[in-house]
Amino acid sequence: MQALDIDVQDRIVRLVKNILEQNSLEADVQPAARLVDIGLTSMDMVNLMLGVEAEFDFTIPQGEITPENFQSVETLQRMVLGQLRPVRAA
Repeated sequence: MQALDIDVQDRIVRLVKNILEQNSLEADVQPAARLVDIGLTSMDMVNLMLGVEAEFDFTIPQGEITPENFQSVETLQRMVLGQLRPVRAA
């Protein structure tokens, strides 16, 4: 995994852990774990979305705010990396 990939993943894990701590929950946040299974509610997902936008300093496009992109740290990481990396010409 590249340095940017690891940095993005670590920052998302930290955001998820902070939200869990605010709810007095503790969980081993693994990249592939479903966020709802480790204790995040729908309101937590909204907070996570806002946290991701603040952490990475971009607005998530409406089309990217999908349940699929917010299933796990891995799916969030792919979405964030897609926003951070410039689109390459085919």
